[in-house]
Amino acid sequence: MGKFLSKIFGSKEIRILMLGLDASGKTTILYKLKSGQTVTTIPTVGFNVETVTYKNVRFSVWDVGGQDKIRPLWRHYYTGTQGLIFVVDSTDRDRIDEARHELHKIVNDREMRDVIILVFANKQDLKDAMKPAEIQDKLGLTMTKQRNWYVQPACALTGDGLHEGLTWLMSYHKS
Repeated sequence: MGKFLSKIFGSKEIRILMLGLDASGKTTILYKLKSGQTVTTIPTVGFNVETVTYKNVRFSVWDVGGQDKIRPLWRHYYTGTQGLIFVVDSTDRDRIDEARHELHKIVNDREMRDVIILVFANKQDLKDAMKPAEIQDKLGLTMTKQRNWYVQPACALTGDGLHEGLTWLMSYHKS
C-alpha cells in the first residue's frame, strides 16, 4: 500500500553528500538517522551510502571518509549532489580553520555552486563545544551570502538536532 501511495503522490528524493574532517561524527550521524541506533564506528576509508526516509522524503546520503589523504577524492562525489551536510566537531578548536579551508574548497567548486549547505555543529553535548554562532563565524559562512546555508547544533550520539537538519534541507531543496 505504501509503494502504491508513493507512486500516486510521489516521494521526493534528495542526493546528499556528507563531508567533514576525520572524527567529526559523519558515520555516527548517518547510522543514527538510518536506524536510530548509536553504532561503533571505525575511520571510514572510502564511503558509506544509505537511504534515509524522513517525512516521505528519501535522502540518499553519501558519507565519505574525512582523513586528509582521502579529501582530494571528495570531488569525485560532487556530480548530482543536491545538498551538502558538512559535519564539524564543535569541540575541535585546533582544526576549525582546517575545516573552514576544506568547506570553502568544496562550496567554491563549479559542480557544487547550486548546492544547499547544512552544517551539523556536532558534539554539542560536550561542555567545551563551540556554539553555532561561533562555528558560523569561524567557518566564514557569512561571506557566502548567495548560498542557502544553515548551522544546526547536533549530537550524533543522542540524535539531538539531526531531524531538524533534515527538515531544513527539505524546506530549502529546489523541487
